Amino acid sequence: MLKFNDKVVIVTGAGGGLGKAYALAFAERGAKVVVNDLGGGMTSEGGKSSRAADLVVEEIRAKNGIAVANYDSVEEGEKIVQTALDNFGRIDILINNAGILRDKSFTRTSDIDWDLIHRVHLRGSFLITRAAWPHMQKNKFGRIIMTSSGAGIYGNFGQANYSAAKLGLVGLSNTLAIEGKKYNIKCNSIAPVARSRLTQTVMPEDILDVLKPEYVSPLVLYLCHEDTEETGSLFEVGGGWVGKVRWQKSSGAIVKKGDSMTPEDVKSKWTEITSFTNPIYHASIGEATNHCISSSSGDSPSSSDSSDSLESKFKYDYKDVILYALSLNYSTKDTNGLKFLYEGHSEFCTLPMYGVIPAFSILYNTVSSLKLPDNLQINPAKILHGEHYLEVFQPFKTTDTLTLKASLVDVLDKGSGAVLVINIEFFNERQERVALNQFVTFAVGSGGFGGKRDSDKMVKVSTKKVDRKPDKSISERTVVDQAALYRLNGDFNPLHIDPNFSAVLGFDRPILHGLCTFGFAVKHVLSAYCDNDVSLFKSVKVRFAKPVLPGQTIQTNMWLEKDERRVYFECRVVENDTQVISGAYVELHNIKSGASTTTASEPAKVAPSGKEMAADKIFQEIGLKMQEKPDLAKSINAVYAFQISKDDTTKIFGKIYYMLDFLFETVKIQNFVFQ
Repeated sequence: MLKFNDKVVIVTGAGGGLGKAYALAFAERGAKVVVNDLGGGMTSEGGKSSRAADLVVEEIRAKNGIAVANYDSVEEGEKIVQTALDNFGRIDILINNAGILRDKSFTRTSDIDWDLIHRVHLRGSFLITRAAWPHMQKNKFGRIIMTSSGAGIYGNFGQANYSAAKLGLVGLSNTLAIEGKKYNIKCNSIAPVARSRLTQTVMPEDILDVLKPEYVSPLVLYLCHEDTEETGSLFEVGGGWVGKVRWQKSSGAIVKKGDSMTPEDVKSKWTEITSFTNPIYHASIGEATNHCISSSSGDSPSSSDSSDSLESKFKYDYKDVILYALSLNYSTKDTNGLKFLYEGHSEFCTLPMYGVIPAFSILYNTVSSLKLPDNLQINPAKILHGEHYLEVFQPFKTTDTLTLKASLVDVLDKGSGAVLVINIEFFNERQERVALNQFVTFAVGSGGFGGKRDSDKMVKVSTKKVDRKPDKSISERTVVDQAALYRLNGDFNPLHIDPNFSAVLGFDRPILHGLCTFGFAVKHVLSAYCDNDVSLFKSVKVRFAKPVLPGQTIQTNMWLEKDERRVYFECRVVENDTQVISGAYVELHNIKSGASTTTASEPAKVAPSGKEMAADKIFQEIGLKMQEKPDLAKSINAVYAFQISKDDTTKIFGKIYYMLDFLFETVKIQNFVFQ
């Protein structure tokens, strides 16, 4: 039996109907109850009266329960809370139930009709909840119920004022659920249908007999019990039926074409925009925002309906490549670091780990758009990134347009959840395969649908046990703004930046992106065994074990197996020795002997300037000619920049010969031999 011994409950509007049923039920199960009722009529007219509250208190006490009356308006919320503190010393549970009606069609609704409804329903609930909140925070316990209505959810003729206030309570409840999670304060909304002072004049008697208040109070008591974890939810309840209500949106469509978007574009996509064939359920503003951002990161997917595959375009350039390198703390002071940060470097290139960025850009669309088994339902808010595999078939260019093709290759039933195995392949403009990402995601609470438990399509993590100390180990401290920088690559989940949001999910502060930790790990392997030669990288597989907090130190321990051309590794947080990546390996095309093992704590080495180039002699000749004819140089009054690349002698010769011929006319270098 669910008991409420020693819990203190405030019920507003408890003089009759639903409020009275709540007060009696809580008292019967051991709670101490503050019975609040102003005693006025259903339109707030008729003045105050203590009779309604007193009668309920007397009934509770007659059954050996504990209760006191309060006659204040909910607009004096602090006085109501003070009644609980004065009599019982604390406040644990608050039921915002008080309400009035002033129903009129919209054009006949006066300012006072609008204001009174909002003052009692919405503002009153805000004021009394604000008064109770610090006491609940202090006690690390609180349960709050907001009373919404079907009129708020669906609208109702003649109740514009009432509908607006009632839906406002749902928004208030949802936000309090987020802010209260850290303090074990749960807040939910209910939309009850029951006999009360507000319904007895609008419903026939035979229907009211079915809609007893006693058929609503069991849900309220359950939601307020100390064992209940439900928060931020909305329930419809009445006549013995209870159902949870959630927002649903269509899978929608990308309407813009490039950078432009017109009303005609919207019209052409209207069927897709309004189709609920494959609905999406978002449980937070972060999910909804991320979905919009990720959906618009490329061109329009080939299909918005449920399908076996999804196709999209992804464009990037050198600025994106450099940003990614910066987000992994590559520095101009590092040996070979400049080639990842400067587009003018002779060896400027893209890190192979960048391959996760295009793939992540369509992950949300993939999860929501691909065809799932008929009996499988998933909540995007409860999807965890468990494992990741990346294979690169040809080095990424520094500027490119890729075609991304996503497919759901397998679905596994793990009992407590479902595993979705998603492949995202990249193809260049010649339709050559560039890379493959495999996301292994775990949908919490979606198991038990009767699916298989294992897959031959999933790249497995390593189970190899290496019985020796690490062959190499690199430690690198992240910065406190690491996640703030990494998110600019396209993962805007507020979990990684917003302390309030991360607190809701049980973290003391925002955590680092798992794929950022992944990037650091591969960075260390490239440094240790490839001398930062990206062409040697073939593939990587990891399992995410625990999150890293920005500012912590990532240590990558590596074991080389030359015969396999594999580097097995794990990542740990140095500060608490927690393993954050496990079962991991990088497969290489070749091993570079004498590769760097530079760590973040070692002095940085300045990149060498490179070998002497053949063009050096030409520029020496230019310098001599300019000294001979200084007036000619002044008359040109221009600065010329020459970009010279290795192994491109024709290009070098052509550019330099043309410029010399233009400047000095008589310079003869046709017989110049390039080294």
